[in-house]
Amino acid sequence: MRNETLLVEDLMLLMTDERSGAVAGAGTLYYTLGGAVLVELGLDGRVAVDENDTGLNGLRVRAVAGDPPADPLLRTAHETVASRVRGVQTLLIEIGTGLHTTVTDRLVERGLLLRQSRTVLGLFRTTSTRVADTDHKRELLARLRATLVDGAEPDSRTAALAGLLAASGTLPTLHRSIPWSGKVFQRAKQLEQDSWAAEAVNSAVMRTMAATSAGTAAAVTG
Repeated sequence: MRNETLLVEDLMLLMTDERSGAVAGAGTLYYTLGGAVLVELGLDGRVAVDENDTGLNGLRVRAVAGDPPADPLLRTAHETVASRVRGVQTLLIEIGTGLHTTVTDRLVERGLLLRQSRTVLGLFRTTSTRVADTDHKRELLARLRATLVDGAEPDSRTAALAGLLAASGTLPTLHRSIPWSGKVFQRAKQLEQDSWAAEAVNSAVMRTMAATSAGTAAAVTG
């Protein structure tokens, strides 16, 4: 495992509330985490898309020939992409499903999250996580704030994080560190639209939310 954190790990840390340990956007988290992995593979030059090759499941993603990623999480995802060319929406699900557990375990191993177990009512054992290393999260937030609030030009990884947070709909949950405003929204959406993977995440999240709302409305009026 390489020493620096992956985008998907940083994203998960940003989406984890320091007080409650709850993860924002939990209902569509697999899309967001899958998208973060695809973004990382794209930044590393290991996957690519043809902007003119769009199917029913979005832009078609292909693996780029070369040595496989050293990191086991990225290597597994790269193998999934390399097995056959398919649409990005399909890959978000295939890569993102179950990734929450894997990423949580990695963050605990790195000392960025702390896993706690306790017994409720003397009978039931529950496990929760909370942010353990707040310095790393504060550093990430400072870079995001400089980009979204102060107008600084971001490096590729900060731009990717901002775009993915916008795509997932969870950026407003960081309002204590990044005051929410129209300016912040517009800047984040611009960075989202600069990334094919982040745009795919947003489409998947919006589609799921619309389906959920429609189902709720049907249940109320039925």
